[in-house]
Amino acid sequence: MIGYGDRARTQCEVVRLFRETHPDLPPLNQGTISKIEAEYREMGHVRKVPSKRQAVVDDDTKLNLLLALEENPITPARQLARDSNLNHKTVLKIRSAIDAE
Repeated sequence: MIGYGDRARTQCEVVRLFRETHPDLPPLNQGTISKIEAEYREMGHVRKVPSKRQAVVDDDTKLNLLLALEENPITPARQLARDSNLNHKTVLKIRSAIDAE
């Protein structure tokens, strides 16, 4: 049961209501409504959450960072990130991995 307005509706009723309200949009099916409802119950919202995947940096970019750091070891991470088109946190991780070696 999904609450909408002044009453609770079944998922089939929500599908029918969506089709009536938005005839110009592609129709939803009951499975889509079920997934949206499950996500809302679990997370409390249905906004897209960015994934926390590990950034993949190719060897050429790492080598360029190494060379830039060797030329000037006090170069700010944000500047290196701008020059390399990387996130500054990724640059900091690479820099700390280099320092640990």
